[in-house]
Amino acid sequence: MKRTYKNRLSFKLTMASALMVLVSFLLIYQVVRSTVLENIDNNLENETNKHVNQIKIEDGQIKFAHKGEWEEEEHKEIIFNPIFIEIVDKEGKPMDKSPNLGSNNLYFKPGTASVDRGFNLTLNGQEVRQMQVELLTEGELTGYLLLATSFEDSKSLLNNLKTVLFLLYPIVLLFLFLTLRWLASKSIQPIIDITKKAEIITKDNLNERLPSLKYKDEINSLSVSINHLLERIEKGVLREKQFTSDASHELRTPLAVLKGNFEVLIRKPRTQEAYISKIKDGILIIDKLNAILDQLLTLARFQKGIHNNEEVDLKFLVEDIIDSTQKQHPKRSIMFNEKLEDKGFIRANEKSVSIIIENLIQNALKYSLDNQEIKLVLTQEKAGICLKIIDQGIGISEEELKNIYQPFFRGESHELGRINGAGLGLSIVKKLCDLYQVKISILSEKGKGTTITLLFPSTIIQA
Repeated sequence: MKRTYKNRLSFKLTMASALMVLVSFLLIYQVVRSTVLENIDNNLENETNKHVNQIKIEDGQIKFAHKGEWEEEEHKEIIFNPIFIEIVDKEGKPMDKSPNLGSNNLYFKPGTASVDRGFNLTLNGQEVRQMQVELLTEGELTGYLLLATSFEDSKSLLNNLKTVLFLLYPIVLLFLFLTLRWLASKSIQPIIDITKKAEIITKDNLNERLPSLKYKDEINSLSVSINHLLERIEKGVLREKQFTSDASHELRTPLAVLKGNFEVLIRKPRTQEAYISKIKDGILIIDKLNAILDQLLTLARFQKGIHNNEEVDLKFLVEDIIDSTQKQHPKRSIMFNEKLEDKGFIRANEKSVSIIIENLIQNALKYSLDNQEIKLVLTQEKAGICLKIIDQGIGISEEELKNIYQPFFRGESHELGRINGAGLGLSIVKKLCDLYQVKISILSEKGKGTTITLLFPSTIIQA
C-alpha cells in the first residue's frame, strides 16, 4: 500500500479503534462471564440455604433429615440445571450425598472454610461449578456441605460468545479501516485542492490565491495564512522590481551625463578652463554615484542583519551629530533640548543609530529654508526614550506620506527647487528602525513643517 498521508492517517486511526474495540470485546466477554457465574453462584447459594436446615446428626453421622426427597424424579435423572449435593465431615470423608451423584463424589478443599465464590471442576467428564459451605452444630464445625450444578450450558454460551467476538473482530477492523480511509480521504480533500492550486503559482502569477474553504477551521486558517504569505511575497517582488528599476534609472542618468561630457570633450580641442570645468562636473557626478552606491550597500547590509550591538549614550550621540552637522552647515540653526531623567543609554549599534539620526536631520535641513530653525528634543517617556526632530520647512502632503519610505522616492519641492539626494535615506531609516523595534512616526502638514518622532523602546534601554 502506498504510504500516503491518507493511508497513514487511516492506519493510525484503525489501530487506535482496534485497541478500543478489543478492550470493548474483552469487557463484553468478562461482563457476560461474570454475570453467568454470579447467577450460578446465586442459585447454589439459594440451594445451600434451602438444604442446610435439612441436615441432621445421627449416631455421629451427618445425614439428610428427609432422605426421601432425593428419591424424587428430579434427583434421579440429570435434568435441566441439576443440583448435586454431598455432605462430608471435617476431614472430607463422604457422609451422605444426593442420588444423582451416583458413584461420583464432589471435590473437597481441605483446610478451607466456606467458599463464598464457586469454582469449576470436572465431574464424570462434564464441567460443573461447585460451592463449599461449613456446617456448624452449636458453634462447632462438624462438616461441610458441597453443592454443584452443571456448567456445560454456560460454558457453551461463553464459548459461542468467544467465537462470535473472535470472528467479528477482523470484520469490524476491516469495516473500520475502509470507513476511516474514506473519512480521511474526505477530510484531506481541501488540503489536496490547496496543494494543486499552490503548485501552479509561480513568480509570473503571484496574484493568484488559494481557494477559501466552506468551513472556517484549521485548514481554512492554513489557506488564509498561505494567501497572506503570497501577498507579502507579491508585494516584496513588486518592491524589488520597482527598486531595480529605480536604481537602474538613478545610476543610468548620471552615467549618461558623464558619458555626454566626455564625448563633448573629445569632439574638438578645448581650452584648459573648459576641460577643468567638465572634469569638475564629472567628479561631482562620480561623487553622486558613490553616494548612491554607499546607500545601496547600506540597505543590503542591514537587510542581511549585519550589526553588532553595544552600549550607546543617546544624549552624547545626538550632541556629537549636531556638532558635526553644524560644521557642515555653519549658517543653519540647530537647537537641542534634553529632558532625560536617567542617563539615556541604549543597547544598539552606534553606527546604525547615527545613520537614523543623521538622515533625519539632513532631511530637515534640505526641506527647510536657511533661516528656519531645526529643533531636537530628547525626553523620557513611560514607553521609552523619545527623540523629536522638528522643522518649520515646506512640509509633506498626505499623498507623499504614503510613499515616504519607498526607495528612491522624493517629494516635490517647488519652493526649494531640486533637492540633492537619491531618495534612499528614509528607506534606510525605516529598515534600521524596524531592526531595533524603534517606532518612527511623521506628523506633517504642507507649508507648516514636519515633526518626526523616534521612540526607543524600553527593551533596548540600558538600566
